Amino acid sequence: MSIKLGVLLSGSGTNLQAIIDRINEGTLDATIELVVSSRPSAYGLKRAEAAGLQTMTLSKEIYADPILADEVIATELKMHDVDYVIMAGYMRMVHAPLLATFPNRVVNLHPALLPSFKGAHAIQDAYDYGVKVTGVTVHFADDKYDCGPIIAQQALAIEEGWTVEELEEHIHEIEHQLYPDTIQLLAEGRVTVREDGTVEVRRV
Repeated sequence: MSIKLGVLLSGSGTNLQAIIDRINEGTLDATIELVVSSRPSAYGLKRAEAAGLQTMTLSKEIYADPILADEVIATELKMHDVDYVIMAGYMRMVHAPLLATFPNRVVNLHPALLPSFKGAHAIQDAYDYGVKVTGVTVHFADDKYDCGPIIAQQALAIEEGWTVEELEEHIHEIEHQLYPDTIQLLAEGRVTVREDGTVEVRRV
């Protein structure tokens, strides 16, 4: 079954590009109905436009009221008949209007193994802490930052002598594979949130 996606981004849009590429390859059963950027200058908008996707940017004035902003976004996504909201480098927290409109259908990507290293500087924080293993998490967003039921994780062993830039590069490589893979699991209807808030992923 093909699912309809709304993608939220704030930056360069490399994860959006990974999703677009996998759809074009025929290995991801999805369509992107709308790309929403929190910043008019985000390069991700150029990627979206190059792929012929519809885009929307909200003004700083609307974003000054985060609840209003999420109401506007939720209304637009609903009008586009979106099944899942995919946060791809979206540097804002989502709030009740979006979460209530798409319960257990707002998905986030985080560049660490949650619950470790929450927040906007997860790669740097893991590097500074000196951990030997970090990774990537895909989870459903909830009303707390970098919490919510975990759908998938992939670990990465940090090699001796890596710079933080090298670590970031390897993290992004995993993201670009894991995120489309996980969205495909959603498309196949193999992900369920249990009543206790944990996630069941049915393997073939």
